[in-house]
Amino acid sequence: MATRFARAALAGTTALALAGLAGCGGGTEPAGSAPDSGVTGTVTVFAAASLTESFTTIGKDFEAANPGVRVTFNFAGSSALANQINQGAPADVFASAAPKNMQSVVDAGNGDGAPATFARNQLVIAVPKGNPKGVRALADLTRPGLKVALCAPQVPCGAAATTALGAAQVRITPVTLEQDVKGALSKVKLGEVDAALVYRTDTRAAADDVDGVEFPESARAINDYPVVVLKNAPNKPGARAFVAYVRSDRGTAVLTAAGFQGP
Repeated sequence: MATRFARAALAGTTALALAGLAGCGGGTEPAGSAPDSGVTGTVTVFAAASLTESFTTIGKDFEAANPGVRVTFNFAGSSALANQINQGAPADVFASAAPKNMQSVVDAGNGDGAPATFARNQLVIAVPKGNPKGVRALADLTRPGLKVALCAPQVPCGAAATTALGAAQVRITPVTLEQDVKGALSKVKLGEVDAALVYRTDTRAAADDVDGVEFPESARAINDYPVVVLKNAPNKPGARAFVAYVRSDRGTAVLTAAGFQGP
């Protein structure tokens, strides 16, 4: 009798153990799904305007991979974003279109750890669809009557344009200086200018309205894109998880599809 009871007890214990193992196993998770990191709340990201399309996609993917998280963005010129952060604007992550603007945030003591470069970008000449003015090179932008938009010099796309124009020994007088690359691109899309120097990624995103003309001097003005978790981030765990996602294979795939180069 005692033996029968011992065997029954042993069988019950074994069944419970097996049930516990089944509940803890990873085999029940759908194939290809990302594990829940446990991060919650809102992650506020200040990002360069040229990241608008790719970061919007990455933000949605990050939310899907982390139920309970909401990502909000402030897209603008990197110099303006750096100033906002240094003046105390609440944000969790800063992604800049150039190291110079990132460095101003780091120098002010507002970065948490060292920034990491996650992508690179290159200039092209944006022209209306079909290139009606026949722009083929930077020198064409000096033609009389041709209206050109540039980014302001303190903005990464403006600094890159200055470098590229210098390399080509071309001097132009723009009809407008915009505070971010999307502003310069919009002038072409609206027909207010005949050309603008913008990033390759921007012309890809607006391919229905504009064409991008490649020019060799752009290789002298490639911008590195660094990202950092901010020191006073209200949601530091979320910030770290978002930066990790941007730098992951999934984030890199989105950036590459948008036309960014690897770091």
